[in-house]
Amino acid sequence: MARRPVATYSICACDLGARQWGVGVQSKFLAVGSVVSWAEPLVGAVATQSWANPRYGPDGLALLRQGLPVDEVVRQLTGADADRAQRQLGIVDREGHAATYTGAECNEWAGGRTGDCYAAQGNILVSAETVDSLAETFEATRERPLAERLLDCLDAAQAAGGDRRGQQSAALLVVGPDQGYAGLSDVFVDLRVDDHRRPLEELRRIFGLHQQLFGKTSRSTWIEVDDGLRKEIDDRLAVLGFDSLEQWAGVENLEERVDGTDAIDPVVLDELRRKSA
Repeated sequence: MARRPVATYSICACDLGARQWGVGVQSKFLAVGSVVSWAEPLVGAVATQSWANPRYGPDGLALLRQGLPVDEVVRQLTGADADRAQRQLGIVDREGHAATYTGAECNEWAGGRTGDCYAAQGNILVSAETVDSLAETFEATRERPLAERLLDCLDAAQAAGGDRRGQQSAALLVVGPDQGYAGLSDVFVDLRVDDHRRPLEELRRIFGLHQQLFGKTSRSTWIEVDDGLRKEIDDRLAVLGFDSLEQWAGVENLEERVDGTDAIDPVVLDELRRKSA
C-alpha cells in the first residue's frame, strides 16, 4: 500500500518569557499529532511532515540539545536522508532561532516562513496565504499565551485556505519546565483530535476543557469563603454526596484548582453550583 504524505500546515514556536516551546498542526491525515509534533523544554520544537520522517523529531531535538544552530540541524537531518526532496521540516531552538525546510519534490503549494521565535510551513496547500496567515497571526499576538497563539494561527491558516484536500486531524503541543500536571511534568498541554470533520473547532473545545480543569486563576481573584459561602458550599456538597470540597474536586478532576478552605477558585465555585443546581 502506498504511503500517504503528511500534507499539513504547522507552526513551531516558543515564548521565551514563559519558557514554553510548542507545535500547532492541522492536516488531512489521521492522527497528525502522533507524527509531526516534537518539543522539549529549554531545547526547542520540531515539526516533520510531507512524507514525514518521524526520526527528524527525536534526532532534531538531540542535535538542538547539543547546542547546534538551527540551520546546521536542518543540514544534518536532511543530509543523511535519501528522501529529503520529499520532506518538510520546521525548527525553533532554545533561544527562538528558527529554520524551515521544504524539499524540491514536496507537493504544491509547499513552502515556509520564519521569524522571531517561529517557523511556519505547509504542503499540498491551497496557496501561500495559508503559511502567510500562520506567520502573520503569530506576529500579531505577542501578548497572548503561546497555546492560544498557536490555536489562533491554525484557525487563521484554515480560513486562508488550508490543506487543499480538506481537514481531518489537528494537535496542540506545548511544553515548559515543570509546567505540566501538578508541577511534576514538562508537558503543559498535549491535545489531539485524530479524526473529525472540523478538527480545529474540536481542538479548541477540548483546550477549553483543559483550561477549566488544569488552568490557573490568579489568586487575587479567588473568593474569600465567609460563613455564608461556607454554608452554601457545604450544603451543595451534601446534595452531591460529598463531605469535603477536596473530595468532590478530585472526582471532578478539579483538584489542581483547590488549595485550602479559606478561599475558593471562582471556576470551582461555578462548577459546584452548576453540578448541584
